[in-house]
Amino acid sequence: MEGKVIIFSAPSGAGKSTVVNHLLSLHPEFEFSISATSRAPRGEEKDGVEYYFMHPERFRDLIAADAFVEHEEVYHDKFYGTLKSEVERIWSKGNVIIFDVDVKGGVNLKKYFGDSALSILICPPSMEVLEARLKGRGTDTPEAIAERLAKAQSELDFAYGKFDYELVNDRLEDTFRLAESKVDEFLR
Repeated sequence: MEGKVIIFSAPSGAGKSTVVNHLLSLHPEFEFSISATSRAPRGEEKDGVEYYFMHPERFRDLIAADAFVEHEEVYHDKFYGTLKSEVERIWSKGNVIIFDVDVKGGVNLKKYFGDSALSILICPPSMEVLEARLKGRGTDTPEAIAERLAKAQSELDFAYGKFDYELVNDRLEDTFRLAESKVDEFLR
């Protein structure tokens, strides 16, 4: 292992991407790890920017070729994973890798990278707040929101005690401050 990694995980809508983007704005030595996915792009998402988008069959071929640090079939035919080539690309520049991944991915990354990784779980203050945030995005159908909420509860149950820190994202400014503090402590 060559460098350090910082892992942020959370159920969908809990605010992990907002926290990650905040930290990226403060740390020029951080580089976002672009995950691979077999889901379709949403909104203005671009291949190679938010995700590496690929067909499920291509994803399965890469799994068979041992091309991933970790991967997960989150929903049927909806894979997410971290390519080994992405880790090598970022470390070759001497940068710290920052991950924005689902909960199981975060647990798997922490196992893989061990003490070279800081893992932080971002939790919603309540399931009701999470539901309001998901509805506020305006990107999902009511059925998709219901599916995400059910998944969120199971992810939080699964994640308990498996991360270095758990931060409840109630007030964003407080969450930013706590995340900055934990990251700075880890990098020292």
